[in-house]
Amino acid sequence: MKAVIVTGGKQYTVAEGDVLFVEKLNVEADAAVKFDQVLAVLDGENTKIGAPVVEGATVEAKVVKNGKGKKIDIIRYKAKKGEKRHIGHRQPYTKVEITKIAL
Repeated sequence: MKAVIVTGGKQYTVAEGDVLFVEKLNVEADAAVKFDQVLAVLDGENTKIGAPVVEGATVEAKVVKNGKGKKIDIIRYKAKKGEKRHIGHRQPYTKVEITKIAL
């Protein structure tokens, strides 16, 4: 069984046991998270597609950890002006493991 969920403004196709990195959620590690915005549930012949969401469908997950991604260096440089600027950014994420897809 697979499902399409929305979190952090992005859509993910998930199945039970999948581990994925989503935009940072305000929960601690080892906590349970429930995703209510389920766009579709795919189960062989028994496929349900929502308009816009499937009523009563939820996806439960366990938070593995919170962290930051790799550093991205942003360098701005203007030739002949002696102007340069260096900025770094690390995007925060939450690593979750899908435990249950319920209709």
